Order: sequence, then C-alpha cells, then structure tokens
Amino acid sequence: MNASHTRTAAGGDVSRRLAFFKGLQAITNRIHSALDIDQIVFELASDICALFDAERLSIYTLDDGGDAIVTKVKIGLRAVRNIRLPIDEQSIAGYVACRRTLVNIADVYDEDELHALSPALHFRKDVDERSGFHTQAMLAAPIVEPESGQLEGVIQFMNAKDGGRFSTVAEEGLLGLVQALGVAFAKHRTAPAALRSRFDGLVADGRVTVDELGEATRLAREQGMSTERMLIDDYGLSHGELGEAAARFYGVPYEPYRADRIKPMDLLRHIKREYVQQTHWLPLEEAREGLVIMAVDPEQIRTSRIANNVFPRARLAFRVTTRDEFERTVNQFFESSLDAASVDDLLSDLAEEEHEASISDDVNAAVDNELVKLVNKIIIDAHRQGASDIHIEPRPGKDKTLIRFRRDGALVPYIEVPASYRNPLVTRIKIMCDLDISERRRPQDGKIRFRKYAPLDIELRVATLPTAGGTEDVVMRILASNEPIPLDRLGLSSANHARLREVISQPYGIFFVCGPTGSGKTTTLHSILGFLNTPEAKIWTAEDPVEITQKGLRQVQVNRKAGLDFAVLMRAFLRADPDIIMVGEMRDQETMSIGIEASLTGHLVLTTLHTNSAPESIVRLLDMGMDPFNFSDALLGVLAQRLARRLCTQCREAYHPDEAEIGHLLDEYCADMHLTPEFQEDPHVARVRVLSEWRANWADEQGRFTLYRPVGCQECNKGYRGRVGLHELMIGTDAIRQLVQERAHVRELFARALEQGMRTLRQDGIEKVLAGITDLAQVRKVCMR
Repeated sequence: MNASHTRTAAGGDVSRRLAFFKGLQAITNRIHSALDIDQIVFELASDICALFDAERLSIYTLDDGGDAIVTKVKIGLRAVRNIRLPIDEQSIAGYVACRRTLVNIADVYDEDELHALSPALHFRKDVDERSGFHTQAMLAAPIVEPESGQLEGVIQFMNAKDGGRFSTVAEEGLLGLVQALGVAFAKHRTAPAALRSRFDGLVADGRVTVDELGEATRLAREQGMSTERMLIDDYGLSHGELGEAAARFYGVPYEPYRADRIKPMDLLRHIKREYVQQTHWLPLEEAREGLVIMAVDPEQIRTSRIANNVFPRARLAFRVTTRDEFERTVNQFFESSLDAASVDDLLSDLAEEEHEASISDDVNAAVDNELVKLVNKIIIDAHRQGASDIHIEPRPGKDKTLIRFRRDGALVPYIEVPASYRNPLVTRIKIMCDLDISERRRPQDGKIRFRKYAPLDIELRVATLPTAGGTEDVVMRILASNEPIPLDRLGLSSANHARLREVISQPYGIFFVCGPTGSGKTTTLHSILGFLNTPEAKIWTAEDPVEITQKGLRQVQVNRKAGLDFAVLMRAFLRADPDIIMVGEMRDQETMSIGIEASLTGHLVLTTLHTNSAPESIVRLLDMGMDPFNFSDALLGVLAQRLARRLCTQCREAYHPDEAEIGHLLDEYCADMHLTPEFQEDPHVARVRVLSEWRANWADEQGRFTLYRPVGCQECNKGYRGRVGLHELMIGTDAIRQLVQERAHVRELFARALEQGMRTLRQDGIEKVLAGITDLAQVRKVCMR
C-alpha cells in the first residue's frame, strides 16, 4: 500500500515537472516572438508568475548608465512608475545583479539568512509598507546575454503559493527562463523597433503599453479631443514625455514652452495670430544653426515650404513641440494687455526709420502714442508677473535694447526693443518721472506715480546710469502699496519667532534689522510694526520711500530737497508724543545719536543698517562714534537677514541624501560654531548633538532625511518660486551688553551670541534646507561666510 502510494506520488511529481517545463517552453517561444521588452514585462509577466506558482513577479532591466537596474510598475490601470535600484549589495535585486548569482531565500525578513549572503544585504521593507503586500520567500536570478555575458537585468519572484521556499524545479526552470530573457533583452536593446507615430516612443520607453495607446486614441476620437490631451489628462503623462517622444519620431529637437522666452518682435512683424493658429508653426529666434521654427508637425511645415515662403532667404532649423505648449507660446507672443494691445503689436506699429541723436527727435518719438503704450505695457506686465525691478539695457550700434525683469531675485528676459527706439524709450521714462531729458552724462534718480498713466496704483523708483557707447541704462524698482506680511508668515524659525516677539514687546530700546539692499529689511520692519500696531500706540515712521502703507501709522516721506532728512524727522517725532519710531535707515552719527537718545527716554526705536551680520552691526555702530555705555543700555537686539529663492512645491524632486551628503551639511553647519566653548572643548560631541537634533526635527522613523532638488515647471522659474527669509537674531542680553561696553571684537560677540542660542544666517539656511524649503546652492549664494 505504502509502496503503491509512493509510486503514485512520484508519478505525479514527474507529470508536474513535465507540465512545468512544457509551459516554460511555451513561455520561452512567446518571449522570442515579443515585439519589445515592454510586451514581455507587461503582457507575459502574469503567465510567467502563474507558471512558477508565485504570488508576484518583478522584472528589472539594465539602466542606460549601466550602474543601476529599473523595474516598471503599473500604477492603477494606465500610469507607469519606474523603480530604480543601484547595482550593489544593499538590496536583493541589486545583490543578484552585482554577484551574477541566483538566490532562493525562505524569509526576506530573516536578517541572519540575508547576512549569510552578504553583511550589507537588507530587504526594502518600505515597499511592503506602501503596497500592503507581505513578502516572505523570494527567488531571484540575473538576466545575462549568453554569448557576451552582458548583464541585461534581474527577474525576481515573491512568495511561493505553497507558503514555503521556492522548489529546486523552480530554480532549474528559472535558469532556462533567464537565458531566453537575456537573448530577447539584448536583441531589443540593440535593435529598437521603428516608430510609426509621434506617440510610439512612449510605448518604447514604457510610459504606456500598445493597448493603452490604442485605447487612448479611440477615446480621444470618440470624445472629440486630441490624443495628446487624453494621454495627459487620463494617463498622467507630462508635456516633456510627449515632446521627447515626438522629437524621436520627427528626428528634430524638442522645444518646450518657456516662460522667460524673449519675444522676437522683428520676426513676428508680418505674422498674425490667426495665421499662426491655422498653420501651427512659429518663428522663435535666430540662432547659430539658423532661424528656429517651432512646429507641432515639423515634417509637414518642411515639405509644404510655407515657412520658406515667409522667410525666403533664411536657413530654417525646426523644433517640435506639443499642441498645448504651442498654444501657450502663441498666447505668450500675442498676449492681450490692459488696453487690448500686445507688446509685439505695439512694437510692430512703431516706425522703422532710424532716429537721429537729437533731443528734439527723441522727445517727439517719446510722446508717440505707440511708445507711450509700450512703456505702460512693460510696467503693467512687470507688476503682474511679480517682478521687483525692471532693467532696461540699451546696447550700442544696431543691437536691440534688452528689457529684463527681476523675479524672485533672478533676472529673466522679457522683450527686445528695436535699436532705433533706444533713446526715445529712455526719454519717455525720464518724462514720466520729471528728470532732465537733456542730461545723459551723469546718473539721475526719480519716481513715477503710475496711476497718472494707467489704472494701476503703484509707484516706481527710477535710476538712470550712463553706460559705454553713449547709452543710458534705466532700472525701475516697483514700490507696490501693499499690506504688511503678518509676523508669523515671515519665514522665521519657531525659536527666532518666539524670541523676536519677546524682544519687540519691550516698551523702549532700539532694535536693528540689517542686511544688504533688497534683503527684505523694510518688509520685516513693517511686519514688526503690524504686530505692534494697536489703537493704544502712536507710531511714527520716516521712510525713503514709503513702500508699504498701514492704517494707524503716521508715515512721513523723506524729502532732502526740502531739507527733510532722517535726522530732522527724528527730532520732529520726539516733539510729537511717539510711542514707537521707525526710521528707514540710520546712515550717519547724528541720526544714530538721536535714535539712541529716543530709545533711552522711553521710546521703542526700529531701524535698518547695511551690515553683513548681527555681531558686525554692533562693531560698525561703535566705529561710528556711539557711546558704548548708552548704546549697550539701549540695545534690544539685531536681526540680520537674507532672501534665498524658495523651491517650487509643484515640481521639486524629493530624495534621501546619503550619509556623505548629510556629513557635508553638518560640516558647513558646524563651521560657524568653531568659536563656541562647546565646540572647542569637544567638536565630536557638538556634532553628535547637532545631528541628533536634526534627526528629531526632520528625519523619518527610519532616521532618513528628505531633501529636495529643483526641477522646473510651467509655474516656476527653473525650479524656484518665491523667496524665503534667512535670519540671524542676536538678543541684547546682559552678557552681550557687557561686551559692547568693553568694545569687544566681532569674534567675541559672535561666540557669546551663539552660546546664548543665536543661529547664524548659514545655520538657519541649512535648517530650511532640511525642512525642504530651499536647497544648499541658494543658501550658499547669500550666506557664504
């Protein structure tokens, strides 16, 4: 009986083995006949998984760089996400690729079993945590091209359905399977299939499958929309992915939409919007390779030669783009303005004749209706785009005048104006701010109240400077009359916010905000005033100019021509029963002495300085001749600040930094601590303390930090959008006051302030890097010591 049962079981094992290898042969034949790797990964994977009695399967392919393996995972029904692993011994698939060996693991959570293979080997538990799937057994093998020995990828089975380790039959079958996969992968890698449409590259790259592309085309046709829009809206593809696929099909570079593109007014002069929208091509610029033409279908434009008819003598260089980005570029070039005229229309309406360099001709041209509209349009667009400054940069000869906007601290091109209107453009701006139009050899300053010229209530501070070649540059700063930023939205760290509130709540004393021009000092002062502005307080401000207005404040504009400077205004304020005085800037000893006197007689004085750091401000004021005893009694604190560009939250890319990168951040952070007693006593202990604070504040449960890289999207400027303040707050404690009285050096003030809790500008910036607000490159730009 027992012998008969044994023979029956053995016979069953043999039949199952035969059935397994017969099924494997069928799978192998299908692999060799597959059109591409994606068909193997997405269409054969379920059959392979069923043959090996596994619950799940992953197939990794070799990355283009050769130092990593990538698996394509379907998210939902249509979208595809790539998971990338380095070829090293820190993951199971990476270990298999690195060692070129098959592994059969009973329990991936058994650290002893993994460490028997390699001490560095770990299972990525986060994958299970995200998916809800519990991995136990794993069978994995490298995919290698048999003849060359070239690594092509890794195949990995998870969880045998019988609940144990994968069988020896599965191991044997896997060796045959990876041989077939190695041949197929090498064939498709070296001989890609021909592209039949602008979307086939998406299939080749694994963004969609053949079936999904066909379904998207069918749905788009039924719903009366483009396949491109269907792929973006329903399949989650980006414009960049569609554009790169089209570039491969047409054999020309992909040209994305760029918000900072300079509008080519001379190229658009004889082209109307209706024609562009009908023909789907647009001239962009004259480059070294020729006149660059953006088109949705560059092959059709090339063969029809319609672009050659418009530019008969030009050598054309074609670029392909998506329909949506083409429409955005058209809107950008033919945008309607406040008075329904676009910049290119205004420029094309200007006369083309050269103007003589006479003042009378410049004045006549400056009051020309089209030039007046153009200048208004430039200012309106700058305000709408959130620019802080407008830079008008004429160039000598026949070169065009470049106009750029400063947005989020960086200059971006706006338009180019024909050379013949170089002088009339500057003359028009001088007329608007009542400057001497005949004076071109020395700098001039003025102000434009723009509501006199257009329905927009802003002011502009204007500076003209003579430049080489007999030209004049103009820089206009936009002074929008806006509300102050609330103190809790100023970007202060929680510690600095609490300490600042405590300091400025004192009834009297003097508080400084320091930093270079454009670092946000006035904005910070008005945020402080907004916090202090109550019906019980009388607040006087002396500003040059008044940039931010607040109800309840009595604000006075400096007017040096009328003899109204900061010192005169300070004396007048003291006779006007103030509680709080804000002085835009203390530039001389007289104004500073009055400010200190006011702070010692029961008034709270707020002011700004042009200094680099909080401790340096103290020494600078003492060098100006301040009495150290009176100054130390009056001092409440000093806030130094800079503005760094903020990462765009729409497109920033998250990543986990390695230990080396965190160590580098720690080195830069601790470089500012070398003068403190803690660091001098034991630098290692100080570093460990800082790192433990970082882990408590910014690391996840596994102790990993998450940093972000700039990427760039249609909503931002090369990965950045907006700015964030970096702060260095030094409080006037008893110890600091004692050092002021002793006229201590900057190093001593710096060390004592750090010991009492001050964070330097760079340290505050690095903490904002760890919080994902900005990146180290931006911190270095504004805080490098």
